[in-house]
Amino acid sequence: MIANQVEMGMKNHEIIPVSLLSSIASLKHGGCNKILRELVKHKLVVYERTKTVQGYRLNYGGYDYLALKTLCSREVIISVGNQMGVGKESDIYIVASPNEEQYALKLHRLGRTSFRNLKNKRDYHKHRKNMSWLYLSRLSAMKEFAYMKVM
Repeated sequence: MIANQVEMGMKNHEIIPVSLLSSIASLKHGGCNKILRELVKHKLVVYERTKTVQGYRLNYGGYDYLALKTLCSREVIISVGNQMGVGKESDIYIVASPNEEQYALKLHRLGRTSFRNLKNKRDYHKHRKNMSWLYLSRLSAMKEFAYMKVM
């Protein structure tokens, strides 16, 4: 799926040009544009244009979709229920597993207005100067998951 390629491109680019996306996805330029228009229509990616570059970036909706698709394909969850809470770093939902057990699903949301000083306080981005909030959210989630496994 092209959204996966957008995520890959966002490791090093804030906005990914179509030429790079079509190269990563091994698609012709026209076919890539058609898929990207559908993803924009469903609000999974966003088209942006700056003075230096024009292209696409994944938004939280697209990132959530990729996470849910992965969890479903691994048969970890089969349904998503109501939202349990909203915090400065994340949104939490009730989910159900295939054997009907309920769990909490935490979707990280770094970059919210109340949490903008994160880059100064945490070491997620190490030596990099610029980084996507989505990528920082991913790193945060991976780090928190590792801590939870230890506990």
